[in-house]
Amino acid sequence: MSDDRIDPPLAADERETLATFLDWQRDTLALKCAGLTGEQLRLRAVEPSGMSLLGLVRHLAHVERAWFRHILCDEDVSYLWGKATNPDADFDDVDEASPEEAFAAWRAEVEHAREVSAGLPLDALGKRLRRGEAYSHRWILVHMIEEYARHNGHADLLRERIDGATGE
Repeated sequence: MSDDRIDPPLAADERETLATFLDWQRDTLALKCAGLTGEQLRLRAVEPSGMSLLGLVRHLAHVERAWFRHILCDEDVSYLWGKATNPDADFDDVDEASPEEAFAAWRAEVEHAREVSAGLPLDALGKRLRRGEAYSHRWILVHMIEEYARHNGHADLLRERIDGATGE
């Protein structure tokens, strides 16, 4: 795997630190999926889990959409992958899923999130409540870093099981 990720700066303001750490995590997911076939991306490689790299891409596209579009901006957009009726559809329904569609959706959600984030102060509160609470833009960015870091750990194990590739 060729690692083209850009390390976050060692000394930066809060916004740049959060944004670059989130982008580093996003780039890590892409790196873990790089060079694999559709069949490999669909492989549920750590039994008994139904998790796959393609499922992770679909899940993180959903998470980007949920936090930045639904919670932060209160956009009226549909759920991806049929999650409105099956909360685990992003992971469950990968056997016939298109990797190209999943990556295109994920990239579009990431780009939208970057645009939204760049235009809001860190203290901005989400326009839609979740569990009766308003979440700050700052909290959402930290949560997204955590979400990617956790799932990138899964991606490490999946990738190593698929072809032996390891790396940070």
